[in-house]
Amino acid sequence: MTAARVREIPGPAGRLEAILEEPASVRAAVVFAHPHPQYGGTMHTKVVYQGAKAFARTGCAVLRFNFRGVGTSEGAWDEGRGELDDFKAALDFMRARHPDVPLWAAGMSFGSWIALTAGAEDSRVTTLVGIAPPLANYDFEKVRTSVKPKFFVQGEFDEICPLKDMYAFYARCADPKELIVIEAADHLFDGKVTDVGEAIEDLLGDWNE
Repeated sequence: MTAARVREIPGPAGRLEAILEEPASVRAAVVFAHPHPQYGGTMHTKVVYQGAKAFARTGCAVLRFNFRGVGTSEGAWDEGRGELDDFKAALDFMRARHPDVPLWAAGMSFGSWIALTAGAEDSRVTTLVGIAPPLANYDFEKVRTSVKPKFFVQGEFDEICPLKDMYAFYARCADPKELIVIEAADHLFDGKVTDVGEAIEDLLGDWNE
């Protein structure tokens, strides 16, 4: 496994700080969005870090980046609108870099809303991966109705998105879909972060869409 020398990508509000990991042979290209920047979310958030490592272990090229105004990324918080544009720019970057492999959209918490919404709308994206989606806080209707394969990882004791809400949403999601619930995990998966990586490997280790 090799890490590419990418430290930034172009964004609509200026430079976006980024980390790209690329194996020697790439089976899919993943853009991974971090949790809410107003509540401390960055591309270094533990779940994002471990999730990216898990994708890389399965042979994926993984780009994680800081939304505008986070870390050294230029621009300022834009209530989700600009952050959605940031994610689209990251998809453009990964598609240009890896034009011949499947393109996947992944994210955690707020980042899952951004990633899955952008991914549902973008015809280039074939697979959606949401970790701890805050279903009560944002509109996931485009995600729910998308017929693209959807993979979810949820904590049993998520205080932001109670498990019963995830079960209700998941039941109404269009197929194909799959859900892994991590026992005794809260929204940030404190003490259970490595379990998230294992769940990603279990869900997507041999996925080839």
